[in-house]
Amino acid sequence: MIRKASESDADAIKDVINSAFCAVEQFFVEGDRVTLAEVEDGLRNGAFLVAESDSRIEGCVYVELRGERAYLGLLSVNPKQQQRGTGSRLVQAAEDYCRKSGCAFMDIKIVNLRTELPDFYGKRGYVETGTSPFPPGVETKLPCHFVDMTKQLR
Repeated sequence: MIRKASESDADAIKDVINSAFCAVEQFFVEGDRVTLAEVEDGLRNGAFLVAESDSRIEGCVYVELRGERAYLGLLSVNPKQQQRGTGSRLVQAAEDYCRKSGCAFMDIKIVNLRTELPDFYGKRGYVETGTSPFPPGVETKLPCHFVDMTKQLR
């Protein structure tokens, strides 16, 4: 089941995001991906959609409405539950949510070092539109930048 998250889900969302990102990003960045305060900010500024199984949050995705454009980020699935289609279902639910809210485009940013991601999103209709710098102040073990991608929703 996929649903819109509430404030009471913030801690579980933080845990899923940090476990998912630690599993795949520890080779270029140290520490947690998000804090509880950042998740709470996300709940105020946008929405998290969560995938549940047996009343446990197994995955999430963040969406933020920005006029006719929307932003998708923090797609995360519990590492023990990956490769079961949860990530794809969350992306589809995020696109549907934003489409129903009147958005015509979905934008994402992926780290260039995550070489599996362009193919994952490309198979779902996203195309590369350029690059942007990694946030200042985030220390990385390797030089990196974002690859910007977008998908037309309607």
